[in-house]
Amino acid sequence: MTTDQLYQARLRRYLTALRNEQPDQIPIRPFVAEFTAKYAGMTCQQVAHDYNLAFEAAVKCAREFDWDAIVPNMVYVWTGLAQAAGLRYYGIPGIGIPHTTGFNFIEPPEDQAFMREDEYDALIDDPTGFLYNVWLPRISTEVARIGEPATYRNNLALVKSSMAMMVYFSAFGPQIQRLQNECGTVSAIAGIFKAPFDIIGDKLRGYIGLTMDMATQPDKVLKACEALMPHLTHVGLTTADPAKQVPIGFWMHRGCVPFITPKQFQSHYWPTLRPCIEEFWKHGNQTLFYAEGKWDHHLDDFATLPERSIVFHVDQGDIFLAHQKLHHKFALSGGIPNVLLSYGKPDEVRAHCRKVIDGVAKDGGYIMDASAIMQDDTSIENLRALTDFTREYGVYSAGSQPASADLSQLSPCHGADVSRLTGLTGRAAPRIKPGICRPWEEKAKELPPITGDQDLVRRVWENVEALGNTYIWQLLLSF
Repeated sequence: MTTDQLYQARLRRYLTALRNEQPDQIPIRPFVAEFTAKYAGMTCQQVAHDYNLAFEAAVKCAREFDWDAIVPNMVYVWTGLAQAAGLRYYGIPGIGIPHTTGFNFIEPPEDQAFMREDEYDALIDDPTGFLYNVWLPRISTEVARIGEPATYRNNLALVKSSMAMMVYFSAFGPQIQRLQNECGTVSAIAGIFKAPFDIIGDKLRGYIGLTMDMATQPDKVLKACEALMPHLTHVGLTTADPAKQVPIGFWMHRGCVPFITPKQFQSHYWPTLRPCIEEFWKHGNQTLFYAEGKWDHHLDDFATLPERSIVFHVDQGDIFLAHQKLHHKFALSGGIPNVLLSYGKPDEVRAHCRKVIDGVAKDGGYIMDASAIMQDDTSIENLRALTDFTREYGVYSAGSQPASADLSQLSPCHGADVSRLTGLTGRAAPRIKPGICRPWEEKAKELPPITGDQDLVRRVWENVEALGNTYIWQLLLSF
C-alpha cells in the first residue's frame, strides 16, 4: 500500500467513526504531547522551545506507530512566543523549573487576577479592546499599561510576539502535509474553542475570583459570557477545517460539577455554550468535546445537541455511562486512564482496552485514545500495547461504509439538517463586530476622501485589522 493509499484508508476510517458509524476497524488517535519528546530522545525543554524539534518528534511517532490521526504538535505552547510576549502565567522548561518538566500554567493569586471584580462592564462593552488595553499589560512582563510610556521593550515585545505567532501558525500547514505525505497520518483536529465561562475562570478572573463573582454579581458574569460568545465562535469558525471533515477542538476545563453547582451550569455555562456549538454545526463544523475532568453530571444536556454535531471525549468520567447516554447520537473517544498507561503493565493496558472496546465500540462510533493528553510519563511499552491490541482486536467484520464511498459524504456534517437551529441568530450584535479591533467607520473618518472602489479599501483594511484581532484572541485561547 502506498503512503497515499494508507492516508486515504485512515481518513476514511476516522471520518466514518466521527459520524458515529462503523468503519473497517477502530481508529487510533492518541493526543501525544511530551510523550513525543520521550520517544524521540528529546527533553521537554527541547520540544517546548523549538517547535521544529516538536514537529520532528511528532513525525517520528506517526511514522513508527500505526496511528490513524494525531495533532501535528500537541506541545502547543511554543515558549519562544511566550517569552517574546513576556507571558507571566507559564512556567517554561529550563527557566525556573527543571528542563525535564513540561510547561506549567501558573494561576495568579486572587488579588492579582488579570481581570478585577469591578471590570466586567469594560469587558462587556468591548471584549477585544479590554484584552488589549487591560488584560495584555497585566499578563506580560514587557507590555506597558495604558498611560505609561511606550518603551522600547514594549514596542519590541509586540512586534516580536506577533511575528512569532505568524511564523509559528504558518508552519502548521507544511507539517500537516508532511504527516500526510511521509506517514499517511491524518491531522486529527482543526481550530480552537473554549466556553465563555471557562475563559473567565481560566484567563481573566481565575477560578477563585469567578467563584466569588457567582455569589456576588452573577448577572455581570452572565452578561460577560454573552459578550464573549460571538468572539469565541468567530475564532472557532475562522480556524476550523476548510473541508469541514475533522472537528474543532473544544477544551473543557472547570465548568462542570463540582467546580460549579448544577444550578450555575444551567444558568451560565450551558446557555452560553450551546448556541456556539449550534452555530458551528450550522456552518458544517463538528466539535470535539474534550471533557477534561469528570462531566458525567451533564451528559443529559449534551445529548440534546444535534445528532453528530459533537464527538465526546471521556477523561475521568464513566465511559460506559457516556455510551449509554450519548452513543445514540454521537461518537466517543478516550476512556483509557493515563495513570494506567504510565504506571500499569502492558497486560493491564490490553485488558482495559478490551473492556472499553467490548463496552462501547461494538457498533462503531468509537476512537481509541487515552483519557487525557499524554505527557512524558506515558510508557512507550504501554502505548505500543494499546496500539497493537486495538489493531488486532478492534476489527469489524464489515464496516458500514464501503471503500468506494465518496470521502466528502463521510464528512460528519454531510446531509445534516440545520434549518431549525438557532445558534447565535437573534442575539444582539456586539458594538464592535467579531474579527476586527477598530471599526472601519472610525478609521474612515481619519482618512482623506476616498475615490474609486471604496469597498476595496474597506475590505483590505478589515482583512489586515483581522490580523490584530487574531493576535489577541489566540493569546487568550492558545497560549
